[in-house]
Amino acid sequence: MGVSLQDTGHDFGTVVTLHGADRPLDFVLVCEHASARIPDHLAQLGLSEDARFSHVAWDIGAADLAMSLADRLNAPLVMGEVSRLVYDCNRPLSSADCIPAQSEVFAVPGNASLSDEDRKSRYDLVHQPFHGAVSKLLAGAPPDTAFVTIHSFTPVYNGQQRSVDIGYLCDRDDRLAQAALRAEATTAEYKSALNAPYSARDGVTHTLQLHGDARGLANVMVEVRNDLIDTPETAKAMAQHLEGILRAARAEVLG
Repeated sequence: MGVSLQDTGHDFGTVVTLHGADRPLDFVLVCEHASARIPDHLAQLGLSEDARFSHVAWDIGAADLAMSLADRLNAPLVMGEVSRLVYDCNRPLSSADCIPAQSEVFAVPGNASLSDEDRKSRYDLVHQPFHGAVSKLLAGAPPDTAFVTIHSFTPVYNGQQRSVDIGYLCDRDDRLAQAALRAEATTAEYKSALNAPYSARDGVTHTLQLHGDARGLANVMVEVRNDLIDTPETAKAMAQHLEGILRAARAEVLG
């Protein structure tokens, strides 16, 4: 059975953090799936420890990558502080998998049989504060701000090996994604691709649509294979690489 938020009387603690709020807005970074934290009153959603710290609960390495990249770009960063199994901040409430009862091979007992009221409560307590923080940060953004979301993906999903190292994803505006691919082609360090291993058809561009496309800001979702960034050292190395790519892409698109 699902846990009713109305019955618990508990809140969710910190659901979003903002780093570097006073930095310039040449780039604005977002990391929706930075944390595997599940609020105590949800009883770990009934998950095993393996499931709670697997890629289904968060984007492994993404927080370290995003923090390091934000420092290198001197950019502000908005980070989610609750597991995406509680509520996926990169999904609207209308999405069937915004609160998944099954994620890849893992059942999520605490998300089973949730009422519409329960789902709306999680949306109000997690999604809305997170995106409110992003909106507040972007309220003063100039038109040449580059909006970038940072994610990671598992090398093997549902038994299928992924062939890409870094994906650059877009929704309606492909300017930054295409420019990043051109910059990658000059380095030949990693195998990169457009809209891989996911695309807008998979419902993964909610944040880009809500804050990038809606404001007319050039935007891109960066997906990195998680075994390339699963230690602080490898995350820093990838941040160094992506700094060059994103600076080159922004210069090409926005001057």
